[in-house]
Amino acid sequence: MSEIHKFLFDGLPVRGVLVRLTGAWTEILRRRASSSAAGVYPLPVQNMLGEMVAAATLMQSNIKFNGSLILQILGDGPVKLAVAEVQPDFGLRATATVTGEITPDASLSMLVNAGNQGKCAITLDPKDKFPGQQPYQGVVPLFGDKHEKLEKLSEVLEHYMLQSEQLDTTLVLAADDKVAAGLLIQRLPLQGAGNLAGSLVSQANEDEIGINEHYNRIAILASSLKREELLTLDVETILRRLFWEEKLSRFEPLVGDAAPRFSCTCGRDRVSRMILGLGMEEAQSIIAERGDIEVGCEFCGAQYRFDPIDVAQIFRVTGDLPPSSAVVQ
Repeated sequence: MSEIHKFLFDGLPVRGVLVRLTGAWTEILRRRASSSAAGVYPLPVQNMLGEMVAAATLMQSNIKFNGSLILQILGDGPVKLAVAEVQPDFGLRATATVTGEITPDASLSMLVNAGNQGKCAITLDPKDKFPGQQPYQGVVPLFGDKHEKLEKLSEVLEHYMLQSEQLDTTLVLAADDKVAAGLLIQRLPLQGAGNLAGSLVSQANEDEIGINEHYNRIAILASSLKREELLTLDVETILRRLFWEEKLSRFEPLVGDAAPRFSCTCGRDRVSRMILGLGMEEAQSIIAERGDIEVGCEFCGAQYRFDPIDVAQIFRVTGDLPPSSAVVQ
């Protein structure tokens, strides 16, 4: 059972979220494994993608935002792209593109940052955009302040959160073939609410970075959580072991129908818009070469086939509108 648990430390400027993804995560892996073209992820890729899914779910649960949160790693190693997307109702999906050989003990930098050119991007795409409104995106490199390669996704995202919100954040992430899990601890803003969408944060919040003794103490406790514990222990046991001396206020957990679940937003209409974006000349060229246009969704494995009549109808219905920028993902 996938679940999200949010909590506050009473009287202290610190909040936390703990997420465990089981069915939602194993469904992502099952769909990948069932694809004859793609096949099972290599173990290091599986674990990295699971950590990404857990992290994206943590971040989505930590903000008030009516839209999708998309976590991407754009790599310069054998993994060229990895994506985890979480909707505001916690429907989620993920995929990774693997183009080279991967050793069983490959580290994060070996997967996506071989030449220290890899990047991590977080995009917030509102559901109801204003005219002309663009999604917000923040990008950070996969190296630290001294250009040293980072070997933990949690370190990359902690750096992102510090830049984006000016708020101290501690992340613990882990994944295997059954569970993707994560713990987030964050210092609360002194004024207003921090968010990933780039709002101005007061100088007082920035001045507090790294010096709040309550956050520092709780962050040390959270960092003591081992990978095996995060993957195997239930939420109650984890919170009790880590914070038994702290007083927590717990929110109603998101479980059952409200819990994270696999959900893909692809569809025939979106693929039609993609074909429209190709332009009539390019679409007809593909038809002439292959006889039809077939598009597979990398997230869920669904296949969409368009014969010559289908393609002609797309351009007839739209009245030969200019190419769209819509992309099917």
